[in-house]
Amino acid sequence: MRVIEPGYELIRPQSLSQQERQAILLQIEDAARTCYKSTAKNKSPEATAKFVASLVAAGHEAMIEHVHMSVRFTVDRGVSHEIVRHRIASYAQESTRYCSYDKEKFGSEITVVRPQAFEPGTEAFDVWKAACQEGERAYFHLLSLGVAPEYARDVLPTSLKTEIVVTMNLREWRHFFKLRAVGTTGKPHPQMRQVAAPLLEAMRAFLPEIFGDIG
Repeated sequence: MRVIEPGYELIRPQSLSQQERQAILLQIEDAARTCYKSTAKNKSPEATAKFVASLVAAGHEAMIEHVHMSVRFTVDRGVSHEIVRHRIASYAQESTRYCSYDKEKFGSEITVVRPQAFEPGTEAFDVWKAACQEGERAYFHLLSLGVAPEYARDVLPTSLKTEIVVTMNLREWRHFFKLRAVGTTGKPHPQMRQVAAPLLEAMRAFLPEIFGDIG
């Protein structure tokens, strides 16, 4: 059994470059100006950024729905259940029906995400790890009996690692960050915030016009 930490990978935009940033802001500006058939008096990047910031400040967030962002999260199954509660999104998630962890490509072992509260060297960590190992043993035993992975998975722990690709428009990402990083409706789960907060910080630096007011 392998123990890992949670994380994320930005898929789209592929890089937080100035070129990517300007393309996003121009796409939003172009869509917004269609509403009024207006043209920009100043075509500079600074003017475009100011225009987009004014849209968000005025609550005209429909315009930022024209841009999408995709992120690959590596989290445990419990955290992934919170992520998929966001309705305006597309998901692709590692399937425990079709992934059989006894195969060589998985190292013939399960991978689990360490809960933030369980520090290595503590009794709590040892209890958690032993429980996960017991689940792994039961899982592999069931597979050896010819049980299909879609049934054998029922003994796997909530801490089981899963990868999930999430695509949302920028308006929905704003909603995601408010709930999962900041906690506007209640304190976020610590393990959810463990990936949502650093992602928000990265996006605030990249697109302050869109995310700078959150938190």
